[in-house]
Amino acid sequence: MSLRLAIVDAYVRSTLDCGGSTPPWRSSSALGQGGLNHGFSHRDYSKAASSRRSPRCFARIIRLVALLAAVCNPAHAQGRIECGVVTSRILREAVRYCAFLPSSYDATAASKNPQAKDVRRYPVLYSLHGLGDNEQSLLNTGAWSLVQDLREQHKIGEFLIVTPDGARSFYINSRDGHERYSDFFLQEFIPSIEHQYRVRAGRNTRGITGMSMGGYGALRFAFASPQLFSAVSAHSAALVAEPPRTSNRSTGEGSPLAGMLGALFGNPIDPAFWNANSPFVLAKRNAAAVAGLKIYFDCGSEDSFGFDQGARDLDEELAALKVKHEFHIYPGGHGVDYFLAHVAASMEFHSRAFQEAR
Repeated sequence: MSLRLAIVDAYVRSTLDCGGSTPPWRSSSALGQGGLNHGFSHRDYSKAASSRRSPRCFARIIRLVALLAAVCNPAHAQGRIECGVVTSRILREAVRYCAFLPSSYDATAASKNPQAKDVRRYPVLYSLHGLGDNEQSLLNTGAWSLVQDLREQHKIGEFLIVTPDGARSFYINSRDGHERYSDFFLQEFIPSIEHQYRVRAGRNTRGITGMSMGGYGALRFAFASPQLFSAVSAHSAALVAEPPRTSNRSTGEGSPLAGMLGALFGNPIDPAFWNANSPFVLAKRNAAAVAGLKIYFDCGSEDSFGFDQGARDLDEELAALKVKHEFHIYPGGHGVDYFLAHVAASMEFHSRAFQEAR
């Protein structure tokens, strides 16, 4: 076994030892192979959370990832990952996040004083994970290694990538008002991150991206608040033009998707509330401002939840509104393999957007 493979194996074993039953990319989804939760159920996540996220376990995993990066290309400086929490008054809890920092971020002593006026500041890309994943999603999927490779190949520039733990929120305020994740993200999370890190705060240097549930969240945030973001991208976004048919769990009838969304959108799903959070409706309502966004999204042609049809519908909607965008349907399903095959496209897309905004 090569040293690189040995380190990967140690990473997997460390993940298991730290409470995870099976790493997210090695399991089948409870909702179908490679489904929305990427093979890691919320129940498994909840049971494992305390042990898997213990400081000792987390530190060991981070060290292994850093070692793997160094072994893969020791001649190049590597970025680093910094994880912490934002204490939320709105959610009444501490929300975990991970910030993926480029190699130059720590190059000068200025990093010790992020509020100094004469230090280098960076664009920031907010990356929203899929259902069943968490703030460590770029590590869990292996995407962070791909980002490092893109930087070493000079295919993308230097910017921060920040992922909050979105749990099962779909990044919205729930219909019953109990979960106000959207308010948290806009009112507390973004300001906190852009105060703590050396970020060039402002629309032109702020982008948002996501996978699956996170793709829905990214498009919804961007279309609802286009004054905050200059660019948005999504892979396999959970796009459904019309509310799913209500699920009756006692009889096993109805859409499993509807049952999963009932806690957020109402059970039965409230059509008015659904539309108020729909990227389709928001794009039409804010068409003039949305036209000022740079937009990229793609989906697999064999998406197990039919989100490829939702992606096609959004493509048609944006075309009808004469909103410029880039859209692709590629061969593939819904899951980590598809994401890893195409995440480079969104990273390069956002890097170009940041460069053009300079």
